[in-house]
Amino acid sequence: MTSGALSGVSSPSLLARRLAVLGQHAPLFYQEPLHLVRGQGVWLWDDQGNRYLDVYNNVPQVGHCHPRVVEAMTQQASTLNLHTRYLHENVVRYAERLTAKFDASLSSAMFVCSGSEANELALRMARHHTNKQGIIVTDFAYHGNTEAVAELGNAFMPEAATTRRVKPVPMPDTYRGPEGIAEADWEDHYVAAVQRAIDELEAAGVGCAGILMCPAFANEGLLSAPGDYLSRAVGLVRAAGGLFIADEVQGGFGRTGANWWSHENAGVIPDIVTLGKPMGNGYPLAGVITTAALVEEFGAWGMYFNTFAGNPVASAVGMAVLDILEEEELLNNACSTGAHIAAGLRELQSRHEVIGDVRDQGLFFAVEMVQDRDSKTPATEACGRLVESMRRRGVLISRIGRHDHVLKMRPPLPFDPGHGDLLLAALDESLAECRA
Repeated sequence: MTSGALSGVSSPSLLARRLAVLGQHAPLFYQEPLHLVRGQGVWLWDDQGNRYLDVYNNVPQVGHCHPRVVEAMTQQASTLNLHTRYLHENVVRYAERLTAKFDASLSSAMFVCSGSEANELALRMARHHTNKQGIIVTDFAYHGNTEAVAELGNAFMPEAATTRRVKPVPMPDTYRGPEGIAEADWEDHYVAAVQRAIDELEAAGVGCAGILMCPAFANEGLLSAPGDYLSRAVGLVRAAGGLFIADEVQGGFGRTGANWWSHENAGVIPDIVTLGKPMGNGYPLAGVITTAALVEEFGAWGMYFNTFAGNPVASAVGMAVLDILEEEELLNNACSTGAHIAAGLRELQSRHEVIGDVRDQGLFFAVEMVQDRDSKTPATEACGRLVESMRRRGVLISRIGRHDHVLKMRPPLPFDPGHGDLLLAALDESLAECRA
């Protein structure tokens, strides 16, 4: 998937300069890092003019460099940009339009610049409201990288190993399931773990301030939770006086298809919703959506202000994203194109034994790779080789999971069936190559 040559600094030189100034541990994708210089729609180009199908980046929710987003950003930036201590139509109108996408009870917005900030603010609100400290997360969670949310991130963050006010519960995995428990009892098993976590937090004297989960269980591998797991877990937390914080940074803005938010798929209305990456299509825009009562209560206690959050340019960009999602009917496309790709993935599963499970929610896909289907032993090395093989074929994907053995695919929402066919063909070839 190549086009004409593009100019750019040679990658070896750029890599050496990056390592010198950003350090050895600043993460990069791929064994030979990509030097990307341009994007448009669902496509990216490197410095040599090679074109790549982007099946990973959920930041450009409506496509890389969408002209309407660029225009909205440019027009407002060339007119006025400042913080929100002054009145501005964009800020208020965007908050009105955004909150209208939620249940009527979630009528207030607070703007931040990143999903990490959104989750940190949500934690402050929940802890102030309940006068408790304890938070429940899954045992393979990631919700950001500030100090306050790092202690939640037992998937990657070292602070999670020493925290005393966060309790992990087993992620509700219906592919592997809890060892020694009958499938009919999985839901009860996972729900009981939440009650134990509540009891342990109360016994430790920190109490249960809330449960913070991504309703799509995205970082956990896009899990399909059993039955009414989430609603029952939330019910237990609320009975203990805690709140439900829904992290919609990955599952929101139509990513999962039929609904704007992944918590709608589970039939649960959160107390607080956190938003991030796709909200500004690449512009740093994130937010917290909650009840008017919680906003007023928190604001009276500790005024929240953020110099750059939700400024007029950010709000103009946010409104452009909403316009595009609505007018281009991208939620419908997530459903139809998502179903097309999911069917293709399951057809590949029928021919490639290394695919143990396929999970999908709209335009979000997880392909769990195993060494054999009986033992379900994670195929970590094969998964890594496949990601590299796909890159060589001009398709960008990534991997997640406790053992880095789950292919993660979440393309921009304008992705169409033709793009899906390119993905599936490359995946078929790469699976065959990795098996050989």
